[in-house]
This record gives sequence, structure tokens and C-alpha cells, in this order.
Amino acid sequence: MALKIQPLSDRVVVAPQAAETKTASGLYIPDSAKEKPQQGKVVAVGKGKKDHEMTVCVGDTVLYGKYAGNELKLDGQDYLIMREDDILAII
Repeated sequence: MALKIQPLSDRVVVAPQAAETKTASGLYIPDSAKEKPQQGKVVAVGKGKKDHEMTVCVGDTVLYGKYAGNELKLDGQDYLIMREDDILAII
């Protein structure tokens, strides 16, 4: 998947996973009660800074903070652009 966006410096573009629509017991969750996803797949990575080498790679599945990043809509798809420091873990 080739994006038309190249993040600068230590920024990363993440495609968030879809929010859960059903509970484990089978109940459907209304849109107003859905939690913001905190997991996604890295789709683009910046080059890093002079004193900071990038740890994540394109294709990694990552966990990030609930309010991390800025929302971005590109070609009808939702993305988050965030600093690598906002990423908590690689799964």
C-alpha cells in the first residue's frame, strides 16, 4: 500500500484498528459507547532525527495512548500521525 504522505522526522502514520462492534457475550455496542481503538498498523515511518534512530517499521502492529496523535483522513481512510514517543509497544 503506497501512501501519498511521507512523515517527517520522528513521526509515524498508523492505520487504527476498527473499534469493537460486539461484546464477548454477543451484545452490539452503539456508536456512542464505542471506545477509541488503541492499536493499529504502521503504514509510514519518518527518517528519524540525527540523535534518534527509528524503532518501528512499516507493517508493525503497535499500541498507543488513547489520545495520541492527530487524526488524518486520506483517500477515504482514517489514519493517525504521531511521534514515535507516543507509541507504547510493538505487538
